Amino acid sequence: MLDELKEDDIAKKVGGKFKLSTLIQKRLVQLNRGAPPLVECQGKPSMATVIEEILTDKIYLDTSENVVITPDDAPDLEKMLMEEVPDFDN
Repeated sequence: MLDELKEDDIAKKVGGKFKLSTLIQKRLVQLNRGAPPLVECQGKPSMATVIEEILTDKIYLDTSENVVITPDDAPDLEKMLMEEVPDFDN
């Protein structure tokens, strides 16, 4: 078993052991169906991947017990590269 699951901190973070197990199960289904992992992992995403996503606040359960991915506030690099850069020399 993963060491993180032995501590109650992760269960408290998501609202209890039942919600934790629900979140893990639902996220694993998403990953197995081809959803990209939100943290770096070697090989096939596993329960350790989901635990890392929880610990880094990448996912949580909403009030309807649906997995929600936290939006990434980082700027869209591809969009920035496609925009024209103003010519300040003229």
